[in-house]
Amino acid sequence: MSSDADHDVCGMSLAIDVVGGKWKLHLMWVLGAGPQRFGQIRRLLDGVSEKVLAENLRHLESTGVVHREIFPEIPPRVEYSLTPLGETLRLALEPLEMWGDANREALATASRPSAPQSPPARVAL
Repeated sequence: MSSDADHDVCGMSLAIDVVGGKWKLHLMWVLGAGPQRFGQIRRLLDGVSEKVLAENLRHLESTGVVHREIFPEIPPRVEYSLTPLGETLRLALEPLEMWGDANREALATASRPSAPQSPPARVAL
């Protein structure tokens, strides 16, 4: 990270501001497969509420990585897709996905709860 006043925020911080949180990386992955409607995205992301999904899509749209297109049809149709900037972010995230795939077993083992430990012995003073 540079100490110049013009570079107060490092690139990693900027990237985390875009995709940080529980659902944004998942949204990038879903939209990487192509344009999706809101309902399609919600079905693919099990457990996300409509409110949280809408907030996350708005955030990604405001950062310029997601495009929201409203089609002039009745009933209205809205699709979300990655912008060219979003596509560069998706490409940057691919190594993270490959790391997760390559380390799936080690991560699953590490995240298993260990056997309950007995409480530490009390020390008499």
